[in-house]
Amino acid sequence: MQRIIKLLTLIFLGMSILPGCKKEFLNRPPLASPTSATFYLTDEQILEGTGPLYNGSWGGYNGTSLQYIGDVLGGNSTTDNYNGRGAYLSFSVSATDPSGALQSAYQALWSVVANANVVAANIKGAGPGATTAGKNAGLAECYLMRSAAYYYLALIWGAVPIIYDNAHQIGDTTIHRNNLADAWQFVINDLHWAMDHLPASPPQPGRVTKWSAEGLLARAFLVRSGLGQSGGKRNQTDLDSARIYAGDVCNNSGLALMSNYYDLFTSKYFSGTAVPSESLLSLLWVPTGQWFVQNHMQANLAYSALITQTGDGWGGAFGGSPNLMQYYFNNPDDSIRRRATVFMPNAVYPDISQSAGGWRVDTTLFNNAKITNAGDKGNGYGSDHAYVKKYVVGSPADNGGLGAQQDENLSTYIFRLADVYLIYADAILGNNSSTSDPEALKYYNAVRKRAGIASKTSISYMDILWERKVEFAFEGHAWYDWKTWYYFDPANALAWFSNQDRGNYNITYNGGNSFLTVFGADGYPGTVSYPITPQTADLPYPESELLVAPILQQPPVAFDFSKVKY
Repeated sequence: MQRIIKLLTLIFLGMSILPGCKKEFLNRPPLASPTSATFYLTDEQILEGTGPLYNGSWGGYNGTSLQYIGDVLGGNSTTDNYNGRGAYLSFSVSATDPSGALQSAYQALWSVVANANVVAANIKGAGPGATTAGKNAGLAECYLMRSAAYYYLALIWGAVPIIYDNAHQIGDTTIHRNNLADAWQFVINDLHWAMDHLPASPPQPGRVTKWSAEGLLARAFLVRSGLGQSGGKRNQTDLDSARIYAGDVCNNSGLALMSNYYDLFTSKYFSGTAVPSESLLSLLWVPTGQWFVQNHMQANLAYSALITQTGDGWGGAFGGSPNLMQYYFNNPDDSIRRRATVFMPNAVYPDISQSAGGWRVDTTLFNNAKITNAGDKGNGYGSDHAYVKKYVVGSPADNGGLGAQQDENLSTYIFRLADVYLIYADAILGNNSSTSDPEALKYYNAVRKRAGIASKTSISYMDILWERKVEFAFEGHAWYDWKTWYYFDPANALAWFSNQDRGNYNITYNGGNSFLTVFGADGYPGTVSYPITPQTADLPYPESELLVAPILQQPPVAFDFSKVKY
């Protein structure tokens, strides 16, 4: 592991250039990093060389960017306006975003692309001790990671430059943003290659496999099926491809959902070499005190420093959004996922504060408006919420003695098997208003069965969208799922977000018969919503990037795919 950290350090030192003085999408390849002549001499070294792609490259995206874009903008999380982050609630993110999340996401995702490209270039020149299979598997990891970054880049910013070789493109003055359709074709090409060259079983815990690539390929086809469409209809050829690839993973991989949803987000089952087979792509953090390979998510989400016991825990502003909480109150049987996702009043967590007998959530935290009975007006101070539980795991003592301040002993999911199950159901649904197809219901209901809720006999697109919203809450999915819908049904997608309650609320414990009161902008019962338009459906490029890369403001152009050599 120290060898991997050393390698990662060299890569990042080589890429460190003063901010604002470079085009992020053309990070110069690291001059000091290991090369094919000095490091990539065997299959083992190739495996070590791709290791940093699972953590440090993603460091700036994990945490606030994942949270603000994926869940606050996506409508699953509340927030305040500290450092301007309330703009993610109101669809008013600016190019000068003071929260830093926009710039951080932009830098991190291009860092993933750059590092994947550099490692791939070195693997292509690997020494004679490396086998063809070993080189191809390493290249496949690089291309899969590159495609994962482009999934986010395309759904956040729309048309972006296609960067396939940082070393050769560094001096290319013809680079423009490329057509959005080309970005998705690039993703699909990368994943096709990765699927064909990755092993069916991971060579180490948490490494991607053929099934990871195939599941991501199904997702890419599903997203692209809506591109350029309208009126709720999608491209049938792409839907068919999504169905074939997702179906292969569901029916032939031998993988299964982890039986206990709560356990998915505990260090016992998801840290270090403990990785659930349900994980198809995860960020594998190392709680060693090295900033760029540690997971600081809990520091941003935990609502109390008494939970973390490490001096952090600054997440009191975050919690389940009004519409997410209304779902939970309207669907009380969905208690397994609710308990793993948000802290509710008087809930007890034996795995947190274990030395004190567990963590009991204080019932007085949720009702500053002093509402006793449903329908009460309150006192105008309605600003409480159900705090975030997912990715909050407690102190180092609760987690095998590992972890520290801004350094929790837990990995981060990017793509899970449950995602493939719902992709498969969605692809089968296709352009129909509903489906009772046995295969679609089998895998859709498998997700619900684990959650302990009743199966359905017919499902619609909105059933699938809501299932995704709840299953992946606080995993950074909600914005990207909405954007996928927006591609092919913009009118309804815009209306859904524009009418979504994004205000504050209180929870009255009421002796265990809790109820929700939502508030308007004045702090009294009502709702708060914000309009989203086609102009705000893509986030702006960071201003600092536009200053050095004004070409990003020019119209996108077609990409020449003959330039890409696998």
